[in-house]
Amino acid sequence: MPQALPASIDDTIALLKSGDYVAGRDLGTVVFLALRMGRPLFLEGEAGVGKTEIAKVLAQALGRKLIRLQCYEGLDVASAVYEWNYPAQMIEIRLAEAEGTISRERLSSDVFAERFLIRRPLLQALDSGDGEAPVLLIDELDRTDEAFEAFLLEVLSDFQVTIPELGTIKAKEPPIVIITSNRTREVHDALKRRCLYHWVGYPDAAREVAILRAKRPQASAELAREVVGFVQALRGGDIYKAPGVAETLDWVSALHELDCVTLDPQTVNDTLGVLLKYQDDISRMEGSEAKRILDQVKDELRSMGRV
Repeated sequence: MPQALPASIDDTIALLKSGDYVAGRDLGTVVFLALRMGRPLFLEGEAGVGKTEIAKVLAQALGRKLIRLQCYEGLDVASAVYEWNYPAQMIEIRLAEAEGTISRERLSSDVFAERFLIRRPLLQALDSGDGEAPVLLIDELDRTDEAFEAFLLEVLSDFQVTIPELGTIKAKEPPIVIITSNRTREVHDALKRRCLYHWVGYPDAAREVAILRAKRPQASAELAREVVGFVQALRGGDIYKAPGVAETLDWVSALHELDCVTLDPQTVNDTLGVLLKYQDDISRMEGSEAKRILDQVKDELRSMGRV
């Protein structure tokens, strides 16, 4: 059963927290406004900072169906909106020809009936059939091309799509739309203007510790602080691809599997492949550099009375 939309920014933050998503007030504000105004929310930021998770948590917390369109290069209308079931149409045509009782005009109408329509994510979101607006996640839009962006303008402006054989299909209740981009290229201004915008950055240390405690409660408070301190130091260093929150969570899970209760140089070196995804970064950090960072983190925590 769908839940009522949050009535305030604080309610929105609490709603996200109910799904173990720790949001700052800036993010809570823009999510609240997007929900209340019925506008798509465009989330941009580095990979692994939690953009996609926002849509998942909203769907779960609001009791809505989540429909995900994973974008990629070459994505077209047939994969994103609809296509016709050509094999079934051909069978229908052959059967009609064998019987010889249906006129060509009627046959043309029959083969383009809705029962031959294959609904892809965008059409499913606009015409869900049960009258309950889902959460539509358009994930990594920057991977598509400008032609697909242009097609999306009709969807995001009027929450409708046009199928030549059937006409225009308009949503009875607009879906909650979350669009994400890793900014591998710039998305056109015309599309952004139809959305509310928010940059999802890396969390500060306090919020990242809170995220770990919510998502990985099996990790000790000491380990969570050491992990976050190490990751935050990596992000401020000279590496090609800084680890996101997703990698931080993966690292804590890996450390838990190794029965690690506190970081040590050997364990850090052995598990850098969970945290970093490029060999050049691993080579730069392993050994003395990882030990230097870890020692610095532990010294800082001791000075704060956290170890």
